[in-house]
Amino acid sequence: MPQAENRFSSQTVGASKAADLIDVTLQGFRAEVMDESTRRLVLVDFWAPWCGPCKQLGPVLEKIVKEASGKIRLAKMNIDEHPQIAQKLGIQSIPAVVAFRDGQMVDGFMGALPESEIKTFIARCAGPAGPDVEALFAEAQALLDSGDNEGSEAVFVELLQAEPEHVGALAGLARISLARGNPDEAKAILDAIPASQAQAAPVAAARAALALQEQAGAVGDLAYLLARVENVPTDLQARYDLAVALNGAGRRDAAAQELLRIFRRDRAWSDDAARKLLLQLFESWGPLDPATISARKQLSSLLFS
Repeated sequence: MPQAENRFSSQTVGASKAADLIDVTLQGFRAEVMDESTRRLVLVDFWAPWCGPCKQLGPVLEKIVKEASGKIRLAKMNIDEHPQIAQKLGIQSIPAVVAFRDGQMVDGFMGALPESEIKTFIARCAGPAGPDVEALFAEAQALLDSGDNEGSEAVFVELLQAEPEHVGALAGLARISLARGNPDEAKAILDAIPASQAQAAPVAAARAALALQEQAGAVGDLAYLLARVENVPTDLQARYDLAVALNGAGRRDAAAQELLRIFRRDRAWSDDAARKLLLQLFESWGPLDPATISARKQLSSLLFS
């Protein structure tokens, strides 16, 4: 196809199989359309450079596909250069749009339809809507926060079936592994998350929780630390270690209080270690956790008093 007749920019034409907007040829039709339609709805727009209505329809289709955020592919086929598919499908006039799903043609229309009618057509071809990913994540997160690891795990797995790379669900499964005493499994899940998503809030929280649990395993026995702090209240390192151990035992409020006591006694102790650990705890617990909300208010009061 001459460069002047390309319907898309050079960044989108002939891109990878994952591209939402492509030009398709006879040779690539099976892979780019039929095979891809087993993963999502594919619309094939049959057009030609001399077709005026095609130029009206094209931008509308592209707009709808871009708004679908990867749920639909639009494949443009120039019938002047590749007439065979159009002939086989019995297409006699253009513009014509044919929808493919699960490797089969499911429906089509001819002419430059209005945007609202095209959306109705797409909804009909797409079939039943998939699960609400964000609703599933909210449900799984609520179960996780309540301590229902089994229920949360089931919902996270369901979510990943709909969206295999959902970082929140992967981070949630890492938190569950951590709660079950499998830090190596948790670390493996987190390490498999792409670097581009490593700073996502759920991933950062899971990594913080993993680091805190590793610290808890290194500080020693909780009973010993409690006795040490009771006998030597001025031992700030023992109080710091006690906070780590208390958090590892799930006693979040108690852990925060020990760190706040250190901060009240000596804000600069060990290079501001108490405040830094509090912030790490807040990240691990999440911003809406009651322990986070309570301790953050107390820390702010101390900082600005």
